[in-house]
Amino acid sequence: MVVEGGRSEAVLEFLRTLEPGQVRRGVVTSIERFGVFVDLNGADGLVRVPELAWRRFEDASEIVQVGQEVVVVVLHVDLERAQVSLSLKALQSDPWVEIARTRLGEVLTGPVTKVVPIGAFVAVADGVEGLIPISDFHGGQLPVEGQNLTVRIREINLRHHRMKLGLV
Repeated sequence: MVVEGGRSEAVLEFLRTLEPGQVRRGVVTSIERFGVFVDLNGADGLVRVPELAWRRFEDASEIVQVGQEVVVVVLHVDLERAQVSLSLKALQSDPWVEIARTRLGEVLTGPVTKVVPIGAFVAVADGVEGLIPISDFHGGQLPVEGQNLTVRIREINLRHHRMKLGLV
């Protein structure tokens, strides 16, 4: 039976069983520039790009593949629009919390991942980068991408996922 907007009654009934916070299995059906659609065996849900992973990536296909089975958390259900918002990231531990808990003040060596006018970003863990301000570089001589630098983790802002590093 098709109801308002072409949505089947069966899909709407399925959507009524979903609640924020539920964990569901699904299969990735398509990858778009704005996110990934997942078939929940009753309706499709969308995992938007920011909800795919904690680490940075250029394309969602670096995180999932079409046909891959995934476990997701239901974030929001909109019955009027027959839309479901999902998250993969919600089931992953936040690497920033672990670094804040165990590595503040630590000295480490990591590769420069990006050079910007205000400084250079250095990878300190998988998917976690910190900024060395330009003021730390003598004469404003910035490093090149890929160059390894020895740094100290000076500050961590968990709310904004930002980290200030200093050259050692």
